[in-house]
Amino acid sequence: MQPTKLWASLNGAQVQCRLCAHQCVIKNGGKGLCKTRVNQQGSLVSVLSDLVSGVQMDPVEKKPLYHFLPGTKTFSIGSVGCNFSCRFCQNAHISVIPASGRVQGSRTSAKGLVDLALSKHAASIAFTYNEPTLSVDLIHETCQRALAYQLPVLLVSNGYMSAEFCKLLRNDIRAVNIDLKSFREAFYREYCGAKLAPVLDSLKRVRDLGWWLEVTTLVIPGVNDSPEELADCARFICEELGPDVPWHLSAFHGAHKMQNHPATPLDKLQEGWAIGKEMGLHYVYMGNIMTTLGGNTYCPKCSGLVIERSPCKVTYPPKGRCPSCGTEIAGIWA
Repeated sequence: MQPTKLWASLNGAQVQCRLCAHQCVIKNGGKGLCKTRVNQQGSLVSVLSDLVSGVQMDPVEKKPLYHFLPGTKTFSIGSVGCNFSCRFCQNAHISVIPASGRVQGSRTSAKGLVDLALSKHAASIAFTYNEPTLSVDLIHETCQRALAYQLPVLLVSNGYMSAEFCKLLRNDIRAVNIDLKSFREAFYREYCGAKLAPVLDSLKRVRDLGWWLEVTTLVIPGVNDSPEELADCARFICEELGPDVPWHLSAFHGAHKMQNHPATPLDKLQEGWAIGKEMGLHYVYMGNIMTTLGGNTYCPKCSGLVIERSPCKVTYPPKGRCPSCGTEIAGIWA
């Protein structure tokens, strides 16, 4: 294992990880909260430097990114581990490091990933499935190689990345979907093992960097689905990030330590959709549930249908404009 990026030496062979908001201080021989970064005699190394758990081609809408090259396929890469401990994790089989500390996956290289993405005619590369921040070394190297082919790199993240992480990749990342899991500190502490404020800071930082940004909230019945909390989320997005930032309301289905928790009913997502619109957001979506209209994009000016999404087809506007009134639709279209 080689030394990783984003850490600092401290006294007594201790190091401080600077990768995410946890800012773990790690003694010699110890690991950070994510269990993927290890202090080896005063040098921080990562077990994930070139490890992936799987790759596949996905519609970019699956990330979900609805306003970034809609209708295209993204070469999706997953590794293992996470810096959260979400009780409702839908990818716990790769995000939870076992007690043995052994991680399962295949060794790869940035060159191999980019070559494979090009061979499959992908329109982009996405680091997703587990928390991508942990794979900073592979992401950074992949970005350098992918940008030479004008192949944009995307992240799907919990938003706990540090300012140093964003600074390192400021010129490399093109788009991000960040989870705003709740607007309550107690939720982040009890259900995720984290804090709310660093996520809000990351969202604003990404906005300032100019990365295309979309936000997802997994709506869990009886946990984070009150009208007041959904309104707080929507208000923050609209006022702090901008009304053009798409907000995805995703339905919960039992998973990990919440296997028996009830699924999100459609009417709760519809309520959230209406709240988002009432708060001034131009683009609100409903996902992970059967809905005819929840995936479509409508013009914020004339309300005309701009992008129609179905399991088989995505139609998108030429040059990113409403076909009815010509209004520019926020996003990256080419």
